[in-house]
Amino acid sequence: MNRIVTPTFVLRITLAAVFFMHGFLSVSTGAVNNFGNQYLNHAGFAPFGLPLAWAIKLSHVGCAILLILNRYVRLAAIVTIPILIVGIIMIHAAEGWFVVGAGRNGMEFNVVLISVLLYLAIINKKGGIA
Repeated sequence: MNRIVTPTFVLRITLAAVFFMHGFLSVSTGAVNNFGNQYLNHAGFAPFGLPLAWAIKLSHVGCAILLILNRYVRLAAIVTIPILIVGIIMIHAAEGWFVVGAGRNGMEFNVVLISVLLYLAIINKKGGIA
C-alpha cells in the first residue's frame, strides 16, 4: 500500500521549509546583500561576494522547491551539502557545536541538515516517491 504521508515525506517537506525560509527571508529582507558585500567580500571572495551570496541563497530556495516536488533530490543534495560544509568551515566551526544554549551559531544544525540531505539522496530513486 502506497501512503502519501510517509516519514520520508515529512522529512522532505520539513527540510524544504527550512531551506525555503532561510533563502527567501534573506533575499526578501536584503540580508543577502550584506552577506555578500560585508561577509563574503571580506572573507576573500571579492569582487564575487555578492553574486556568490545570491547564488547560495537562491540555491537554498531551489533546493526547497525540488524537495517539495520530489524531483532531482540527489542533485539538490549534491549542490547544497558542499555549501553547508563550507558554512561550517567558514562560520559555524569557530562558534563551536551548539546553535543555542551552551553556545551560539554553532555547527550542530548544519550537521543535521547534511545528514537529512544525505539520507534523502541515498533513498531517492529515479521516478520514485520517497
